[in-house]
Amino acid sequence: MEATGTLFGWAFGDSAREDDQSYVDQLRREALENARQAAASRGFGIEPGSEGFALLRAGDTLVELDTAPDTLVVRCTVKLTGEGAERVHAEGPMNG
Repeated sequence: MEATGTLFGWAFGDSAREDDQSYVDQLRREALENARQAAASRGFGIEPGSEGFALLRAGDTLVELDTAPDTLVVRCTVKLTGEGAERVHAEGPMNG
């Protein structure tokens, strides 16, 4: 069995469209693709079906959004697979 770690992927959109489910779904797909690319660049795979999504809003999170208050942020957390994956952990807004 391969060890797993975690990694974030991100997508940024227009906060005025937060209630548009198809728009948010597109941002989720973009965040997952960003996570896939980040994992691949480090030589890891992603455990299928492991993705979890969070919509981040200014004032609702510890992530600093004051510099982009009108931005809707979608974060996708995935489990990594592959040798050494257990040493990579998504923490705060960064991938460790």
